[in-house]
Amino acid sequence: MKYKITLQGRTYEVEVEHGEAMVLDEYEAVSPVPAAPAPVAVPAAAPAATPAAAPTPAAQSVAGTPVTSPLPGNILSIPVAMGQAVKAGDVLVIIEAMKMENEVAAPCDGVVKQISVGKGAVVATGDTLLVI
Repeated sequence: MKYKITLQGRTYEVEVEHGEAMVLDEYEAVSPVPAAPAPVAVPAAAPAATPAAAPTPAAQSVAGTPVTSPLPGNILSIPVAMGQAVKAGDVLVIIEAMKMENEVAAPCDGVVKQISVGKGAVVATGDTLLVI
Protein backbone atom coordinates (compact mmCIF):
# COMPACT_ATOMS: atom_id res chain seq x y z
CA MET A 1 0.00 0.00 0.00
CA LYS A 2 1.28 3.48 -0.82
CA TYR A 3 0.56 6.57 1.26
CA LYS A 4 1.36 10.27 0.80
CA ILE A 5 2.03 12.00 4.09
CA THR A 6 2.58 15.76 4.53
CA LEU A 7 4.47 16.75 7.65
CA GLN A 8 5.70 20.29 8.38
CA GLY A 9 5.48 21.36 4.75
CA ARG A 10 7.26 18.27 3.38
CA THR A 11 5.41 15.49 1.56
CA TYR A 12 6.60 11.90 1.84
CA GLU A 13 5.49 8.98 -0.32
CA VAL A 14 5.62 5.82 1.78
CA GLU A 15 5.05 2.20 0.79
CA VAL A 16 4.07 -0.33 3.44
CA GLU A 17 4.49 -4.08 2.84
CA HIS A 18 4.05 -6.82 5.43
CA GLY A 19 4.31 -4.39 8.36
CA GLU A 20 7.51 -2.65 7.09
CA ALA A 21 7.49 0.94 5.78
CA MET A 22 9.88 2.23 3.09
CA VAL A 23 10.15 5.88 1.95
CA LEU A 24 9.88 6.00 -1.85
CA ASP A 25 10.07 9.75 -2.45
CA GLU A 26 10.35 13.04 -0.57
CA TYR A 27 9.50 16.47 -1.95
CA GLU A 28 8.58 20.01 -0.82
CA ALA A 29 4.93 20.82 -0.69
CA VAL A 30 4.02 23.39 -3.36
CA SER A 31 1.83 25.40 -1.06
CA PRO A 32 0.95 24.42 2.44
CA VAL A 33 -2.74 24.31 3.13
CA PRO A 34 -3.65 27.33 5.27
CA ALA A 35 -5.08 26.48 8.64
CA ALA A 36 -8.80 26.96 8.94
CA PRO A 37 -9.78 29.92 11.10
CA ALA A 38 -10.85 29.02 14.61
CA PRO A 39 -14.63 28.87 14.96
CA VAL A 40 -16.15 31.76 16.81
CA ALA A 41 -18.31 30.68 19.72
CA VAL A 42 -21.70 32.32 19.62
CA PRO A 43 -23.36 32.41 23.03
CA ALA A 44 -26.60 30.49 22.98
CA ALA A 45 -29.68 32.30 24.12
CA ALA A 46 -30.83 30.96 27.46
CA PRO A 47 -34.29 29.43 27.31
CA ALA A 48 -36.88 31.58 28.96
CA ALA A 49 -37.76 30.04 32.30
CA THR A 50 -41.31 30.11 33.49
CA PRO A 51 -41.30 32.32 36.56
CA ALA A 52 -42.58 30.92 39.81
CA ALA A 53 -45.96 32.15 40.97
CA ALA A 54 -45.15 35.17 43.11
CA PRO A 55 -46.84 35.02 46.48
CA THR A 56 -48.68 38.12 47.61
CA PRO A 57 -47.14 40.11 50.47
CA ALA A 58 -49.99 39.09 52.75
CA ALA A 59 -49.41 35.41 51.91
CA GLN A 60 -45.73 35.64 52.86
CA SER A 61 -46.67 36.12 56.52
CA VAL A 62 -48.63 32.85 56.74
CA ALA A 63 -47.67 30.93 59.88
CA GLY A 64 -47.11 27.21 59.60
CA THR A 65 -44.59 24.61 58.54
CA PRO A 66 -42.81 25.62 55.33
CA VAL A 67 -42.06 22.81 52.88
CA THR A 68 -38.88 23.59 50.94
CA SER A 69 -37.40 22.17 47.76
CA PRO A 70 -34.79 19.48 48.46
CA LEU A 71 -33.16 20.00 45.05
CA PRO A 72 -33.16 22.38 42.08
CA GLY A 73 -35.55 21.56 39.24
CA ASN A 74 -38.85 22.27 37.49
CA ILE A 75 -42.27 21.89 39.11
CA LEU A 76 -44.15 19.20 37.17
CA SER A 77 -47.29 19.08 39.27
CA ILE A 78 -48.85 20.09 42.55
CA PRO A 79 -51.41 17.40 43.44
CA VAL A 80 -52.76 19.35 46.45
CA ALA A 81 -54.89 22.49 46.70
CA MET A 82 -55.21 25.36 49.15
CA GLY A 83 -57.22 24.31 52.20
CA GLN A 84 -56.73 20.58 51.56
CA ALA A 85 -55.95 18.39 54.58
CA VAL A 86 -52.77 16.34 54.21
CA LYS A 87 -51.12 13.63 56.29
CA ALA A 88 -47.39 13.14 56.86
CA GLY A 89 -45.94 11.38 53.81
CA ASP A 90 -48.58 12.59 51.32
CA VAL A 91 -47.11 13.82 48.01
CA LEU A 92 -47.32 17.62 47.86
CA VAL A 93 -45.19 18.52 44.83
CA ILE A 94 -43.44 16.63 42.02
CA ILE A 95 -40.15 18.18 40.87
CA GLU A 96 -38.37 17.15 37.68
CA ALA A 97 -34.58 17.22 37.96
CA MET A 98 -32.15 15.54 35.55
CA LYS A 99 -35.02 13.74 33.75
CA MET A 100 -36.18 12.19 37.04
CA GLU A 101 -39.45 12.86 38.85
CA ASN A 102 -38.92 13.53 42.56
CA GLU A 103 -41.82 13.56 45.01
CA VAL A 104 -41.79 16.05 47.88
CA ALA A 105 -43.75 14.59 50.79
CA ALA A 106 -45.54 16.34 53.65
CA PRO A 107 -43.37 16.44 56.77
CA CYS A 108 -46.38 16.52 59.08
CA ASP A 109 -50.18 16.36 59.23
CA GLY A 110 -51.99 19.62 58.53
CA VAL A 111 -53.86 21.80 56.06
CA VAL A 112 -52.26 23.44 53.00
CA LYS A 113 -52.25 27.16 53.91
CA GLN A 114 -50.20 28.54 51.04
CA ILE A 115 -48.82 27.36 47.69
CA SER A 116 -45.80 29.46 46.74
CA VAL A 117 -45.00 27.96 43.32
CA GLY A 118 -46.87 27.05 40.17
CA LYS A 119 -46.65 24.27 37.61
CA GLY A 120 -43.63 24.85 35.32
CA ALA A 121 -41.79 27.05 37.83
CA VAL A 122 -38.04 26.66 38.26
CA VAL A 123 -36.97 26.24 41.88
CA ALA A 124 -33.62 26.11 43.67
CA THR A 125 -32.66 24.05 46.69
CA GLY A 126 -34.28 25.56 49.78
CA ASP A 127 -37.00 27.54 47.97
CA THR A 128 -40.34 27.45 49.82
CA LEU A 129 -42.85 25.39 47.86
CA LEU A 130 -45.82 25.63 50.21
CA VAL A 131 -46.83 26.06 53.83
CA ILE A 132 -48.80 23.54 55.88
